[in-house]
Amino acid sequence: MRILWGSPLPPTRSGVSDYAVELLPEIGALARLRVLTPPDASPPEPGSLGPGVEFVPFDTPAHEDEVSLIHLGNNPHHLWLLDRLKARNTVAVMHDLVLHHLLVESSGEESDDLGKGLRVAHGDSGAALGAARRFGLTGQRDPFLFPARSAFVEGLNGAIVHSRWGRDVLRKEFPDLRVGLTGLAVADPGPIDRGMVRQAHGIAEDQTVLMHLGFMTPEKGLEAILTGFATARQAGVNAHLLVVGEGRGGEGLMAAASAVDVADSVSFAGWVKSEEMRSIPAAADLGIVLRTPSAGETSAAAVRFLAAGTPVAVGGQHQFLEWPEEAAPRITPGPSAAAEIARLIAFAAERDERWDGRRVAARRAYEENHRPAQAAATMVGFLESL
Repeated sequence: MRILWGSPLPPTRSGVSDYAVELLPEIGALARLRVLTPPDASPPEPGSLGPGVEFVPFDTPAHEDEVSLIHLGNNPHHLWLLDRLKARNTVAVMHDLVLHHLLVESSGEESDDLGKGLRVAHGDSGAALGAARRFGLTGQRDPFLFPARSAFVEGLNGAIVHSRWGRDVLRKEFPDLRVGLTGLAVADPGPIDRGMVRQAHGIAEDQTVLMHLGFMTPEKGLEAILTGFATARQAGVNAHLLVVGEGRGGEGLMAAASAVDVADSVSFAGWVKSEEMRSIPAAADLGIVLRTPSAGETSAAAVRFLAAGTPVAVGGQHQFLEWPEEAAPRITPGPSAAAEIARLIAFAAERDERWDGRRVAARRAYEENHRPAQAAATMVGFLESL
């Protein structure tokens, strides 16, 4: 099997970039693999991702007998790859099923291309939405009501997704498209000294730690997270909120924490390097990943909690329902979310055999579906089937 891989790579700070670094050595062990070096980036050291991985310039064409494996995400880091979707023997790995933002970024707000792309994806309704945007009229839910998948998926030889829900969505919308399913791979952190990780971040052993991991956006439920955390604190739980990641919302979250008198129990780790990203979830008693509305992505942050044996509370919708409830307790989107978060924090604070069982279930959920070697074998097998 010969594969030409295109995705963001370090030093780009994105989940797909981390995913690539952790999966490429396993792909390179199974196939003849060339990796496109993103524009304005230096190629990694030869052999740094395994002997089977060769780095080539970003404009390198695919060989006749090579499958182009192009990774799509809903952000500008993927713009340089879009022209490659039109080439023969191309398969897209769909890290998001909502690609509206990617269409906007690729077209430009003032361009007629946006209206054309929305028309391709959504007919007259899409064209009307594009016209409205030119007059500055947008709605917060527009991207989720008009996900614009057709603007990128039409003409592909196949697509790969990381959830059964995503597979079902693509099969329904594109009946002739071959769709492969593989677990979202993250590196196995191996044995972790949980106490040392907590100590490195100034967390006392008797504190119950709630951790948000990942880029901060309004859709990540920060208001519900802080409300639930503050409620648990006011109910007498010795809890600490550790936020790991960059993005919008940090200053607002801290101001809100001060307003409800819990700022001394909230800390930020910012962006952490990939090695620390693997171990830091072990510092938490409970992880939390909320996305409302959801872009259809399967959260790498949630999988990292599972890999560390840390239960992770997730939004109770779509692809997040595929993990066992014991490993990934559900939070109902809406007004009750904060109360459910507070109850889970109090449950974790008991630290009894029931919570230990959730830790075992979390690790088991990772081992069953998300090891890089497993994901690589499934992915290469799907490409061979095409």
